[in-house]
Amino acid sequence: MEKWSVDQVCSWLRQRNLGELVPKFREEEVNGAALLALNDRMVQQLVKKIGHQAVLMDLINKYQQQKSGLETLVHCCETASPKFPEVTSGKNLKSFFARYKTLQWTNSYILPDFPYDVKCILAEKKCPDHSMRIRIIEFLQADMTKYLEGSLYPNSQQYNIVVNALLQAYPFLDEDGNGFLLWKRALKDRFKYVRRPIEDDEQVLRNKCKFGHRRGQTRRCSFAENKPDDVQMQVQEEPANLEGSAVDVHIKWLKQEYMKSQRNWEEVDNKMNVTIEIRRKMISDKAPLKDILRLFPFLRCPYQLFREFQLLTHMDIYKKIVEILEIYSENILSLYVVRNNPINIMLQENLKRHTEEDVLKYMKMTAACLLLPDVFGDDSSLFAAVNEEVKAVTPVLEVKNPFNVNSCEFALYVEREELAQLDDCTMALAALVATFHVFDIPCPKRIYRTLNFLESLVFEVRSPASLP
Repeated sequence: MEKWSVDQVCSWLRQRNLGELVPKFREEEVNGAALLALNDRMVQQLVKKIGHQAVLMDLINKYQQQKSGLETLVHCCETASPKFPEVTSGKNLKSFFARYKTLQWTNSYILPDFPYDVKCILAEKKCPDHSMRIRIIEFLQADMTKYLEGSLYPNSQQYNIVVNALLQAYPFLDEDGNGFLLWKRALKDRFKYVRRPIEDDEQVLRNKCKFGHRRGQTRRCSFAENKPDDVQMQVQEEPANLEGSAVDVHIKWLKQEYMKSQRNWEEVDNKMNVTIEIRRKMISDKAPLKDILRLFPFLRCPYQLFREFQLLTHMDIYKKIVEILEIYSENILSLYVVRNNPINIMLQENLKRHTEEDVLKYMKMTAACLLLPDVFGDDSSLFAAVNEEVKAVTPVLEVKNPFNVNSCEFALYVEREELAQLDDCTMALAALVATFHVFDIPCPKRIYRTLNFLESLVFEVRSPASLP
C-alpha cells in the first residue's frame, strides 16, 4: 500500500464503498504513503461524514495492525506469548503459518502472464467479451491454485487480493464501479466449476461432506456444462436478483421455515450458504437492518449468527469467548478498579448463597463479562443494560437478574430492538462481538477499548490488548 499511486488509492476507496471520497483524495493528491500517514485531524479535514471518517480510520488501522502482525509472526511462532502458552501447539502453529501465507499474498502476488490474444485486448483497453472474460478467469484461477499449492479453496481475502490486482493493472475492467463484485463472483464460480466433478481429492471430498450439496445442483450443473462457454460466463456474472430468480425462492423458503417450531436445520444451513453473496452485498451497501432481517430472519438465531461469523473469519467465536472468560475472569474480578463496582458487590452477595462449583464459576464469568467496560474505562451503557432499559442504538446486551440462576435473562439489542434471546453470558458476549462484524457496524469510540481487547484475543493477534 505504501507504493500505491493516487489512482490505486482511489480504486481502493471505491471497492470499499467510499467512492464519494475519490474527488477530494484526487484534489489533495493522496497516494499510498500519504494515506497511511493520515491522522484523526487530517481525516476530519478530508472527510465530512463522521461515518466515512470512522470507516476510513478503521481500514487504515487494520492495515497497520496486519502489517505489524506480518513482521512479528515468525518471532511469535518461535517464542510463545506468556499469556497464551498453548500457542506452541500444532493446531495454533498451523493457524499462524496459514495467516502468514495469507498476508504474504498482499506483497507477493503478481498477475499471471496472459496469452497473446488476451494481452492484445487488454493493451487496447477494450472491455472483453464473454469468451475473453472466461479466458482471463481461467488463467487467474489456475494461477491462484498455484499460489495455494494445489488447494481449490481460496479464502475471501485471497479472492480480494487477486481481483484488486487485476483492476489496479487494468482499471477499465471496473465497469461502472461494479467490476470488483462481478469479477470476484466469476472467479469464485470458476473454482466451484473446477471442484464440482472432482471425486478423488481429499480436501474437496472433506469440504463436500462438511457443507453438503445443494438440492438440484446436479441438474443445474449439467445444464451449465452443456452450454457454450460464453453462456456459462453470463450466468456466473449475472448479479443475484431478489425478484424472479432462484435467490428469491431460497429467501421465501427461509422466511417460511423460520415461522415453524420444528425446523430443518440442515436445509437452513444450505439455504444460508446459497444466499450469502446477496446478503453480504446488502450489508456492504448499508441496507437497513430491518430489511436484512426480514429477508434472512435466521440471523436472529445465535447459531446462525455464529456460523455467519465463522464463514467470514474462519473463527469459532463462541469457543473463543469461552476460553477468554475462563482465562481472564479471576484476573478481572481481582482488579482494584472494579472492587466497589455495583456488579462486583452484587456478585459477592450472591456467592455467599451457593456452594456448587459450577454455579460459582458461572456467576464469576457473568460478572467478569459485565465488568469489562469498567476495567477499560469505557461507557458500560454501550455494552450492557443491567436491569435497565436499553438506550443505545449500537449492539448492546440487555441483562436481567444476572446472578439468579433460575431467572436470569440475556438478550441482544440492535437499534433498540431485540435481535436474539441468549442462554448465558458467554453466548451473549459472543453474539455481541459477532454482531459488529456480521452486520458491519462501526464500533463506538466509547466502547472501543473493550471490544479491541476481545477481538485481539479472538483473532489471536501477536500482541493482544492486555488488562490495565
